Amino acid sequence: MEAENQVFDFVEPAPETPAQPLLITSPHSGAHYPEDFLTASRLDAHAIRQSEDMFVADLFAGIETLGASLLAARLPRAYLDLNRAPFELEQELFEDDLPSQFNSKSLRARAGLGIVPRLVAENTPIYSGKLAFAEAEHRIAKFYTPFHTALAHKLDELHGLFGTAILVDAHSMPSQAARQNDARPKQPQIDIVLGTRHGRACHGVLTELVEGFLKDAGLSVTRNQPYAGGYITEHYGRPETGRHAIQIEINRAIYMDERSYQRHAGFDELATIMHRLIGHLAAVPDLAAQLASDRSQGKSAAE
Repeated sequence: MEAENQVFDFVEPAPETPAQPLLITSPHSGAHYPEDFLTASRLDAHAIRQSEDMFVADLFAGIETLGASLLAARLPRAYLDLNRAPFELEQELFEDDLPSQFNSKSLRARAGLGIVPRLVAENTPIYSGKLAFAEAEHRIAKFYTPFHTALAHKLDELHGLFGTAILVDAHSMPSQAARQNDARPKQPQIDIVLGTRHGRACHGVLTELVEGFLKDAGLSVTRNQPYAGGYITEHYGRPETGRHAIQIEINRAIYMDERSYQRHAGFDELATIMHRLIGHLAAVPDLAAQLASDRSQGKSAAE
């Protein structure tokens, strides 16, 4: 069943499909650019898309048939970054003074990558001038809050049903990032980075299941370098309470042309792998019970 509005697309299993404690989110794949935003931007329609996680939600299309749910943003990351804390704004972007709760020391906001970004990839400014704080308030109230409300409610629902909730937060990374951040000499480019906040957001058993499956599928996988997981992973991953969050960063080069923004032949193959990954997690015997049992026995949730 699909719920659609201007904020997000939310696809859940049909009533006759056995549900699983799995929620996949795609907070950066939105491609609906408001006209007033494009008018205010100094960038053309191609350049503005540099920070978009293109087609990531599409890689997980159909997972509702496996009992999992998919929550995907419709609006782009350049307009509003849903993978940031609600206070992460920087004074430099605004013409009026920010209220004290927003004038934080967030490194991401100070780098121009707050909840309302000042920059897209490659340190490219989005705007010619500054914004009014009221514009940030509008975006947070109308778009950010409903997305996170839906996310939190779904995790609570899954936890109530299964005693465990598993969140897979899906993203993409430029191939350049995969090369530059792989410090190992003469090693192949990274295909997938799994972010678990260094074990704090996800039980190690679950991390190993995901990593092992992806490696068996022929992908090169690393953990937490260069991406350990953003706000969604950090905020919602609470293994000690039965809520597990793992971020998946996918190298864009393995499924799309980064210059033309077009899918290539690798897309269908990768989509099949991601579909099989969700099916694999859904098929693990008593996974929810195992994670809950490990927690109740006091076993470490770290990697």
